[in-house]
Amino acid sequence: MTQHLAAPAAPTTGTHTGWWRDAVIYQVYPRSFADGNGDGMGDLAGVRSRLPYLKELGVDAVWLSPFYASPQADAGYDVADYRAIDPMFGTLHDADALIREAHALGLRIIVDLVPNHCSDQHDWFKQALREGPGSRLRERFHFRPGQGENGELPPNDWESIFGGPAWTRVADGEWYLHLFAPEQPDFNWEHPAVQDEFRSILRFWLDLGADGFRVDVAHGLVKAPGLPDIGGGDQLKLLGNDVMPFFDQDGVHEIYRSWRRILDEYEGDRVLVAEAWTPTVERTARYVRPDEMHQAFNFQYLTTDWDAAALREVIDGSLAAMRPVGAPTTWVLSNHDVTRHATRFANPAGLGTQLREAGDRELGLRRARAATLLMLALPGSAYVYQGEELGLPDVTDLPDEVRQDPSFFRAAGQDGFRDGCRVPIPWSGTEAPYGFGTGGSWLPQPDSWAELSVAAQTGDPSSTLELYRAALRLRRERPDLGAGETVEWQEAPEGVLVFRRGDFLCAANTTGGAVTLPVAGEVLLSSGAVGEDGVVPGGDGVLPADTTVWWQVTSG
Repeated sequence: MTQHLAAPAAPTTGTHTGWWRDAVIYQVYPRSFADGNGDGMGDLAGVRSRLPYLKELGVDAVWLSPFYASPQADAGYDVADYRAIDPMFGTLHDADALIREAHALGLRIIVDLVPNHCSDQHDWFKQALREGPGSRLRERFHFRPGQGENGELPPNDWESIFGGPAWTRVADGEWYLHLFAPEQPDFNWEHPAVQDEFRSILRFWLDLGADGFRVDVAHGLVKAPGLPDIGGGDQLKLLGNDVMPFFDQDGVHEIYRSWRRILDEYEGDRVLVAEAWTPTVERTARYVRPDEMHQAFNFQYLTTDWDAAALREVIDGSLAAMRPVGAPTTWVLSNHDVTRHATRFANPAGLGTQLREAGDRELGLRRARAATLLMLALPGSAYVYQGEELGLPDVTDLPDEVRQDPSFFRAAGQDGFRDGCRVPIPWSGTEAPYGFGTGGSWLPQPDSWAELSVAAQTGDPSSTLELYRAALRLRRERPDLGAGETVEWQEAPEGVLVFRRGDFLCAANTTGGAVTLPVAGEVLLSSGAVGEDGVVPGGDGVLPADTTVWWQVTSG
């Protein structure tokens, strides 16, 4: 029987309501953040030990990727028990202590929720297999007879996101739906027991003190009636460009309205954050209407190249789409599913979000730092993926034998190179595992990471870590950063973005050459490194190549 623990008090920092509207939220991928017990795998004790670092960094909340009991077929996104902690990460008491200590430091905790699918080791699914065709438990999933003379063909033509058919046949001849790995059967959200179960799961974590939920595959819960064929074309290429019969169906919104009513019962501004890949930012806005979720990831921004015209278009479009529903826009550059932006920007534009080439490391880091200052100057909430504050690149040369991304082992689907952004981060020391723990690390860390560790960068004014710390401090201190929903664009040369917010001005140069702007004022911060002579790039309106500068404006 699951033990319910007393809920800790929510942090008292920030505004009484709407803290999430301009929050900076830090994503922790627990297995790669810090190892507390020396087994080479990150855990909740490790995260807890590094909370002071996150407080000093200047973030407002911590989003934890899944730590539930799981066979780990997809790094914890295959959940066997939503109310238990996987032993590799600790215990429920560790989770309780983590939430309490975070709140004591003024940090909020957002839990990853995975409602589209569970593990094939979930009790419901195992019982459904035992009970056979026509059983009540099978109704909680999508079991169907096959097509063909003997049912040997899948029920429809849907493809898994990880490649291959989205259906797997069981011993009694029926097929079950899994939009991801076969070990991740999809729930049938038309069934009231599924809806009741997740309302209970929400309350369990809210009672424990969680400040909200990041909802995995929020666009996938409801499938089109009759599960119709898609017919023709490359389904994986169509994703994100069109409404599919298994994604972004209108029925999901009533589910989130019922969830919102539950969160509204609790004190402390608990939040729902949608991971919803939709064809347009306008459709994304439907998830954050006043009676649904609070935020949705802005994947249109994440997938935009380092190009001024493209960035301005997506910034304007994002702000315009969110304004009618009263929701804040979110901004994100990296996460656990895409190549780190320091490596994406090191490569030619247009290659997508999963890359195999390291590219020009110096160029990539310069652009990544500039992109970060641009993102943190925009109105709304920003997300930071662990290690990006260290300027970490993707590890593009991992040996095949150490990879664990399930899509790597399938013939088609995603590229399967997500492990490169999941390598444990370096904390200190000159050799791996760089302070991650005492027992190595579950993925090998590059020899070059000694100079990128937290210890190596702390106190160095030219380091990426100190740039993040300075930017987050300024963002917290200045009312014209983060809050609001508009930017005032200024005239600028081609390839340059300039906007004003009060007496603050942000200019980002996406070109390969320096430009001079008619700016009079004090340089607050520059993404360019401090030169040997101590002069900060950006003085006297000079904007170096691939650089963003924040100014305190003193003239009209």
